[in-house]
Amino acid sequence: MAKQLQRPSRPTRPRGVSLRRTLLVGILLPVFGFVLINTVVLYRQALAAADAAYDRTLLATAKSLGEQLRVTGSGDDVRIEATLLYSALEAFEADNRSRLYYRVSGLQGEMVSGFEDMPPAREDTGGRNLYAALVHFYDDTYRGAPVRMAVLLQPVSGVYEHGLATIQVAETLELRQTLARQILIDTLWRQAILVIVIALVVLFVVQRATRPVRALSHALGMRSENDLSPLSTDGAPRELLPLLDATNQHMQRLSDLLEHQKRFVRDTSHQLRTPLAVLKTQVQSARRGDMPPPQALEEIGHTVERATELANQMLALAKVEQLRQEMSAPVNDWDEVVRAVALDLSALIAERSLDFSLDTQSAPVQAHEWALRELSRNLLHNAIKNSPVGSRLSVMLVTDRHTAALTIADSGPGISTALRQRLFQPFAIDHRQAPSATGSGLGLGLAICREIVLSLDGSIDLDNRIERGQVLGLDATVRLPLSPPQAPP
Repeated sequence: MAKQLQRPSRPTRPRGVSLRRTLLVGILLPVFGFVLINTVVLYRQALAAADAAYDRTLLATAKSLGEQLRVTGSGDDVRIEATLLYSALEAFEADNRSRLYYRVSGLQGEMVSGFEDMPPAREDTGGRNLYAALVHFYDDTYRGAPVRMAVLLQPVSGVYEHGLATIQVAETLELRQTLARQILIDTLWRQAILVIVIALVVLFVVQRATRPVRALSHALGMRSENDLSPLSTDGAPRELLPLLDATNQHMQRLSDLLEHQKRFVRDTSHQLRTPLAVLKTQVQSARRGDMPPPQALEEIGHTVERATELANQMLALAKVEQLRQEMSAPVNDWDEVVRAVALDLSALIAERSLDFSLDTQSAPVQAHEWALRELSRNLLHNAIKNSPVGSRLSVMLVTDRHTAALTIADSGPGISTALRQRLFQPFAIDHRQAPSATGSGLGLGLAICREIVLSLDGSIDLDNRIERGQVLGLDATVRLPLSPPQAPP
């Protein structure tokens, strides 16, 4: 049984940080922390308010006890008497969940009335007193239960003596604890509602704020692999505009690269078809014996040479585009490259007996050596092929503060005005249309030069040298920006 071919699955990629989750955590976490702190503060303030209210009741109880005190006797027989019964304290008890205890101590600290086993009163620590009385409050334990204690120094006087009696009133904390729990519950559910409302608002705002990002992701996901049209920026938030602009610029570069590749493949298939067809015809003709073998081999050699030159130029044009995509290039001295190219072509110069002159100076430019060599070689080779035998040919490389300029001046027939607009287009001209411009007849030499110059942010000009209305030759001038001085290592 034949195995079914399965479509390879896309490699899983690690999930990145969620922008929506980051916003939610970044906003809600501080809010939760603030609400928690606020809840604790409010709870403590409510407890303090409850203590203040119940402490006032304790103070009223202590004052009621003080009103029932009297001083009897005089001298060593002076003492304080109390006529208050414990049942009278029931009026101050809020409900049956809490109990009141008291103790009255005399002028010398002796027991006057109340519960004898109550611990002695603590001294006042000097805290803030909100009442117009000699009273202070503190937390204590009595009979194994936590209590709130009020200590009042009550002035008492009789016919012959006066002094201060100490009145202690203690209340168990059941009622206060119940009130505290109720305050805590009320505070918590209000804060919970507040947190829920804030969370819903934040979730809605974050969801709405990140909608353009999700829309952009969906739009990119729905595109076909060949769709490199610019993304629409209409209605996009200002924060997304830099991303959209950068994406559109990147898509434009990709579109240009794909268009260049398509054009290169189209031109290559078109241009190589002709020499290959000619070569096939020549081989068939040689096999049939239509011409002598030496003549057939010579014609086949010319065709192969022309096809080889065309292939090399096409590869050079593709390499220029590859170098254009690189972010940086080394610094090379254009002067050394021009002199090396002139030396390589010296045989052609001697063959045509040209009056050749070379005047250059150091010109450091940021460019690959291959690009400088290909540019200089194409221009100089064309100038040699278009210069009449024995004519003058000069190469001059000069620099100013920011620019290096290479000028190659031949003595050929120049170029016509009609061809100037299409001069740098690949395969736009051939030797029958402008022999003085291309020389090779392939229409790629100047196109390669133009692409190299554009990749180096330079300019190239071809101008006829005219004197008294007569064209004396062609000046090919290339200007490239000089590399900034390098910092010493």
